[in-house]
Amino acid sequence: LPTAPSGRIIATEFEMHPCRRGCLAPVCLNRNERVQYMGIPWKIQPSVRARYRWQSQTQGASDTSSPGIFRKTLLMLFVDLRLSEPLLRAVREAGYREPTPVQTATIPHVLAGRDVIANAQTGTGKTAAFALPMLQLLSTNAARRPKRPGSIRALTLCPTRELAQQILESFRSYGQHTDLRYGVVFGGVNQNPQARALRDGVDILVATPGRLLDLLNQGLVSLDAVEILVLDEADRMFDMGFLPDLRRILARLPQVRQTLLFSATMPAAIRELANKILRNPVPVQVSRLSSPTPTVDHWVHHVEKPAKPALLLKLLGQSPRTRTLVFTRTKHGADKVARQLLHDGVRAAAIHGNKSQGARTRALADFKSARTGVLVATDLAARGLDVDDISHVINYDLTPDPETYIHRIGRAGRAGAKGTAISFCTAEERGDLRSIERLLQQPLQQAGRPADDDRVAPTERFGERPLPPAKPGAHGRTSATPHRNPARR
Repeated sequence: LPTAPSGRIIATEFEMHPCRRGCLAPVCLNRNERVQYMGIPWKIQPSVRARYRWQSQTQGASDTSSPGIFRKTLLMLFVDLRLSEPLLRAVREAGYREPTPVQTATIPHVLAGRDVIANAQTGTGKTAAFALPMLQLLSTNAARRPKRPGSIRALTLCPTRELAQQILESFRSYGQHTDLRYGVVFGGVNQNPQARALRDGVDILVATPGRLLDLLNQGLVSLDAVEILVLDEADRMFDMGFLPDLRRILARLPQVRQTLLFSATMPAAIRELANKILRNPVPVQVSRLSSPTPTVDHWVHHVEKPAKPALLLKLLGQSPRTRTLVFTRTKHGADKVARQLLHDGVRAAAIHGNKSQGARTRALADFKSARTGVLVATDLAARGLDVDDISHVINYDLTPDPETYIHRIGRAGRAGAKGTAISFCTAEERGDLRSIERLLQQPLQQAGRPADDDRVAPTERFGERPLPPAKPGAHGRTSATPHRNPARR
């Protein structure tokens, strides 16, 4: 049966007609009450029937007080996905009740042992879509645990250290009531603790390709017993040049295995790889290719480069927000913006590839705990950054790649929450802006006019709260004045 955007399964369709007494009565347009989803028959229990909802297909209303076509929809819960009780308990403790569309569409196939190629944008719950069924399959077949040190049963490959650490935390959270063991390996840190964990025994390993290949060449990890392989953010791994490493790793994996490929975009190179490593994969696509998060509002400020620092500070002071993620084009630019914000009294930190792993971990931890309200990042953080309650994403430098824009703004508006994406556009970047608008199939809302290039654009959208009075600095400058010391440029 088709799946509604909210993840509900359409079960039966009715049309409301007035009867002889003038009352509205339902006339069934589809009398088949048997529900099949993903080819699997589902028995409708009384408790499930209680979750049917009426939804108007003509007026958008949820009542049946007026004529029109209505659909009787079934609200899916995690319990309906046939997950084991230990996993359901962990999901409840994490505060989740309803699966997202990608989880609803993927979990039944993975539990059935099928290969999956999933095209879903970031922030849609992709990690749980493969982590939950993997945990159930591996827990059910615990007797297959290999005795050889360094042997693993499942491998998840991802492009960045931050994403690897977040996936590991998800496995630990969802699998806390199982006896499975988890490990993570990535570069930029000493490998000895990772090697020790592998010797002690790991069932599910999360890895970046480079460090995993190093450990394979040293004989510290074995892939001979891998039952499930996951490639997460496959397109990003391609972009970062990991394709040769991926091919070497794939050559060491068993031919008989279950493979799951997740990618926010699906370029031809990804499909070519999928054709080689997947066996009759089930395609899962919960949104159109390169589609933005629907709960995010898009705004653009036309502003020239010298006025960007003042505009950023003004927006941060005016807009009600929780956490704000600011994207720059270069690593040097990220450091410069973060230093300027700190100088102006804003708690900010920068994260990019030149930072040590310890510095990146501290910056993310402070951002997650709200000790730091603003995180300035390069596109390293555009994929897999799993932080709750990011209300605003600001493109300090507009990206020339429209799909990168999608992944940047995907940090806000996660799990159905409202978010705001703000882009600064200079005269030289208007071509990039047009490319983004073509991909979005709609223009960005104008917060500043192109004719205002020589001054800071107005901020009508963010005028709910007045800007706090500027405080004089040590040299008589106000906190909203950009730093003018040539030595610090």
